[in-house]
Amino acid sequence: MWKWIGLLLVPALCWGSQKQATAEAAADNWVSVVRASPYWVSQGVYQNIVTIRRWVLTESGYCSEPNRHILFGHRGRFLGYIDNGVTRPGTQHRLNETRAALARRGEVHTWVKGGPGKTGYPFALACNQPHVDLDEAIHRYLGTDAADRLWGTWDDLRFRAPDNPGALHEALLQVYQTRQNQQRLQLPAELPRYLAGQVLIESGARAQAHSAADARGILQLSRSALGDCGIAAGNYWHRLAQLDCALKLMNQNARNLRPAFEARFGELPATKRERLFTLLLVQAYHGGAGRVEALLTSEDLSAPAAYFSRHHHRYSAGDIAFGMIYHNLGRDRFGLASLYYVADVELAMEALCQRAQVRQNGFCGDAG
Repeated sequence: MWKWIGLLLVPALCWGSQKQATAEAAADNWVSVVRASPYWVSQGVYQNIVTIRRWVLTESGYCSEPNRHILFGHRGRFLGYIDNGVTRPGTQHRLNETRAALARRGEVHTWVKGGPGKTGYPFALACNQPHVDLDEAIHRYLGTDAADRLWGTWDDLRFRAPDNPGALHEALLQVYQTRQNQQRLQLPAELPRYLAGQVLIESGARAQAHSAADARGILQLSRSALGDCGIAAGNYWHRLAQLDCALKLMNQNARNLRPAFEARFGELPATKRERLFTLLLVQAYHGGAGRVEALLTSEDLSAPAAYFSRHHHRYSAGDIAFGMIYHNLGRDRFGLASLYYVADVELAMEALCQRAQVRQNGFCGDAG
């Protein structure tokens, strides 16, 4: 599993008398910064997060040197970086000095001092982070080494044979196409490539992946999810079973979310609407369909969705998906990991679709 990182998007508010009130409210609490953010700050937020995550996960850009922290604010906009101190307190001191300097220069409207157990603003992201080796994960997924290939049966599925094993990518396509032909699935057409990205993120495509939270297999399914799919303990790591179960769960999430989603976003252009729905399904896999449904319908959480629905022409599907969560950070257990997960799936899918083996039969679509 990748470990999620302290990344947050914060706006630089510079508008009228609210600037002073916002500065006072946010002086010691990053949540107040989020609460004071107008919805329009979500313009461009999706691509900005993806860019910052790319620097960290690929050790590129401003994270080409690992012993750094980057700071960012308005719409996820990069603001600067520091070289780490010799000690953690030294690094924290440098971060706070940089935050104060950014505020003095007017690049942010306020700053919050960070410290042990306290998040500061602008928010800082360490470049040196443990994460999956994406190249190795893709090699496992594509079966570059014979040891990573598979064969077997699950339910009515049969994939390859002992003397002719295949890649996990081929297995994913076969399971999806079989269930699609059986009319068991009603999922967006681009969902299979997002599922491939999830395999890379959840487990690095390791068959025996086992998290500290007791999630198991290539798609890190919980015991309860595996039980809902009728998978016995002896087959928890069965890769065909994991793929079949994940598709079943996603299809169930789609069925449960579709009415509320259509009621809220049914007037979006078809392509944009389906991309947004796909991103929300990925989010639901990570955090639960009930919490995503609350973003669409709850009196406490749905105000951002209502705004983005009315003004959807100003925002990409990704901006809407992230904006709905960003403006609810700190509510209903929505945290930064909710943003990172979808961005990292996008990056994993992007890296996978650079490989010739998967750029066929429309698998990568616009992502290719």
